[in-house]
Amino acid sequence: MLEVNEINVFYGDLQVLWNVSFRVDKGETVAILGPNGAGKTTLCRTIVGELVPRTGSITFLGKRIDGLSIPEIIKLGISIVPEGRGLFGNMTVKENLELGAYVSKTRKNINDILEWVFALFPILKERQNQLTSSMSGGEQQMLAIARALMSRPVLLILDEPSFGLAPKIILKVYELIKKIRDEGITVLLVEQYADYALENSDKALVLEHGRVVIEGPSEKLLNDIRVRRAYLGEE
Repeated sequence: MLEVNEINVFYGDLQVLWNVSFRVDKGETVAILGPNGAGKTTLCRTIVGELVPRTGSITFLGKRIDGLSIPEIIKLGISIVPEGRGLFGNMTVKENLELGAYVSKTRKNINDILEWVFALFPILKERQNQLTSSMSGGEQQMLAIARALMSRPVLLILDEPSFGLAPKIILKVYELIKKIRDEGITVLLVEQYADYALENSDKALVLEHGRVVIEGPSEKLLNDIRVRRAYLGEE
């Protein structure tokens, strides 16, 4: 579904990603792990067209997408929940959701898609007329994920979905991610918390200083001594 091939990405003259390659197959959940500053968010921004790799390529469903605009990429079926959520606090839950359905194909069926999203997130249906700013952090994260689903993507990118959340709420978020996968949506999961990500993905890669340093099946990485020491706090 998605193939990232040896991309090198810069901010001006500063190189942030070096020869990053990986692939995501249909129906998979793929985790990208790494510490702060590893280049994870830069990678997300590059896939959705906010940044353009200087060299290398990104292919989605057989089509080159590096160099396409963000709206063009979203129309092809990619959606992202950015780090920090990017919600509009002075708007209601429903208004935030409606903003996610700006792709023409979803605008025509917005009521059906809203009902689909409300079935996945019943609490949002209850709170649809509530101001977003009055919701808890966990509820806002659910809303950010639900808004990304309003464009009916085939690939959903989640950038740090557990950021700033209590462990109990993180578990709820990951339950929702499982539901999303059960709906047939492929997931690219970017996380600092290796245990949550590896337990809920098929394969994973570790980014450090903009380079892929470890990759493989998630179960294998979960038992990798380097990952356990660096990300799971084991001696």
